[in-house]
Amino acid sequence: MGDYSAVRPGTDLSRYARELVRVHDAVLAGGRPPHRPRALVERSWSRVLGFGLDPSRANARDPVPAGEVERRRRGSGLAPVAGDLLRMAGDAAFLLVVTGADGTILWRAGPAPLRRRADRLGFGEGALWTEAAVGTNAIGTALVEAAPVQLFSAEHFEQAQHAWYCSAHPVHDPRTGELLGIVDVSGPALTLHPAIRVLVETGVRLAEARLWRHHADRLERLRRSAAHVTGTARGPLLIVDDHGWVAHASGVSARDRIGAPSAGAPVAVPGMGLCLAERLPEGWLVRPAGPRAAITATLDLTGSPPLLEVRGETEPWRTPLTRRHADILALLHDGGPAGLTAGRMSHLLYGDTAHVVTVRAEISRLRRAVGALVATNPYRLAAGVTLELRR
Repeated sequence: MGDYSAVRPGTDLSRYARELVRVHDAVLAGGRPPHRPRALVERSWSRVLGFGLDPSRANARDPVPAGEVERRRRGSGLAPVAGDLLRMAGDAAFLLVVTGADGTILWRAGPAPLRRRADRLGFGEGALWTEAAVGTNAIGTALVEAAPVQLFSAEHFEQAQHAWYCSAHPVHDPRTGELLGIVDVSGPALTLHPAIRVLVETGVRLAEARLWRHHADRLERLRRSAAHVTGTARGPLLIVDDHGWVAHASGVSARDRIGAPSAGAPVAVPGMGLCLAERLPEGWLVRPAGPRAAITATLDLTGSPPLLEVRGETEPWRTPLTRRHADILALLHDGGPAGLTAGRMSHLLYGDTAHVVTVRAEISRLRRAVGALVATNPYRLAAGVTLELRR
């Protein structure tokens, strides 16, 4: 993850804040600063200047109505853990906010005087805090950089935000790797403490662990609700949720996930071949569509979009893929049985190892589309799957 702290321990915060103001004003005026800003800040300022924002005024926040905030809260993947996160604020002298994946503030907690100061800044529930809306800020910059971000004083683009520090950390769905939102701690700039970064990191890790616990509990409820089916059905079968996560396996080696099922559409499951899914009250029953368990597939890279064809005993199943997903399958084919780590995939796809989270999210989306053809830890084609490439 690295150290994303905005200041080093022992820094004179007052002096450093004054120095950053000189850097901010010189860079945005096109002059020569006393020193260059941090690379992360420099990238963000460059993007924000391209948006045409004015650093001398508060740019549009355009908060959504309270009713819309409530609707988004209910639909947020962070709803089960938002209360736990907000309790981190307690009696502390900072604000803690939780946003949606688009950067809209959905929850906020902290002392009343600080909330009033934040209200004057437009840092309230319903406000959109992306770089395009309010300039360089930890929430918006963390969304762009897909990484934790801490900003101090005049590293913010807007002058009105110079009196603040902010420390933001993305939260991901532990099942899929998808971004759920941002957790941010903000407060008066001269109160920034090294422990803030650790606090935010710890809160995010605990939130993601609890989300995984919620996921496991849901699978257990599904397994119990389908007991009448698993106790009477013959042959290999799986009980899965709407996303393809396996709650129960019978007659086949247990797997963690297959493709997201839908009525009447075949799904490829190594060890079972092409299968069909039948709707249950709280999930799906997945059984082989024919006697052949072996799976052969062809990835046609010559057309646009690339096409994957999976063959079993029944009619072939075909699905288009994005170019990125086709590239991933081709890399797994070339990687052989030993497979590839997320770091190696990041290097092969993006030229560096800084995109591991992105790789995990892409492969999760690919597995949702093609099922258990792709195995994990390390990433590889599942045992019993033969893949041919047409380049």
